[in-house]
Amino acid sequence: MEYALRTNALSKNYKNFKALDGLTMNIPRGSIYGFVGKNGAGKTTLIRIICGLQKPSSGDFTLYGKNGGEREIAKERKRIGAVVETPSLFLDMTAADNLKYQYKMIGNPDYSTVPELLKLVGLENTGDKKAGNFSLGMKQRLGIAVALSGNPDFLILDEPVNGLDPQGIVEIRELILKLNREMGITVLISSHILGELSKLATHYGFIDRGSIVSEISAEELENRCRKRIKIKVDNMNGFIRYLDEKKIDYSVISEDEAYIYATPEVTGFVTELFGRGCRVVSMSESEESLESYFINLVGGKKE
Repeated sequence: MEYALRTNALSKNYKNFKALDGLTMNIPRGSIYGFVGKNGAGKTTLIRIICGLQKPSSGDFTLYGKNGGEREIAKERKRIGAVVETPSLFLDMTAADNLKYQYKMIGNPDYSTVPELLKLVGLENTGDKKAGNFSLGMKQRLGIAVALSGNPDFLILDEPVNGLDPQGIVEIRELILKLNREMGITVLISSHILGELSKLATHYGFIDRGSIVSEISAEELENRCRKRIKIKVDNMNGFIRYLDEKKIDYSVISEDEAYIYATPEVTGFVTELFGRGCRVVSMSESEESLESYFINLVGGKKE
């Protein structure tokens, strides 16, 4: 598998505070990677290091196979577009002028693609309207357009839907999916809004106290969080034989309890088990969400 970013035991210390503590993560090329953690867990610190805004205290990372300590990393960083914390915009300038200024900053004198980029982010009809008069969602989309002005392969977004209304959230979601699916851009999204993130991410990295505590694909997470029925029985061996015979997917969680990943007709299911010497003591349906999975990983209250 090819990776856009890999970090190896990355650490960052500030006097007596350790923002990153041996962080190791792997972002597959072409993925939408959901970066999940509490406030202060180290998400923004990691993003700043990758973008070259800070240096790690120890450890290293690679961008598209190039080591972060090599001279070539400057070339690879040109493949990154980022919106860190809040979009960097000139509020007294139009959307087009903001992009032209960014083009000039990166040494691109050709403004012919500005209208195309504005159309991509849904700002083609803003005309002479100043960015200061944009809605929060429009500012966020303009910030993404600025990040895209260098034609990056890897887009880093720090809390891209924070504070947006429902319509703004949908617009940002659709834009991210379009960039990933149609243009093949790898996206790293740091976000607290886990329900929204679950509609986007193909992979997840869960960070706590500066370390990755779980790295998992969306498919694997879906399997862990799918609907299931918790069943307590008085004969686990007989229960397992029955499930194997019926080819019902299950996982044993204790000597008398198991999860089954199916929705059987209850009366027939219980009666058939009883006929085989296995009594069902209790049954309850459950489904773990991304939010509850995260809370179970790191503990504490949800944010």
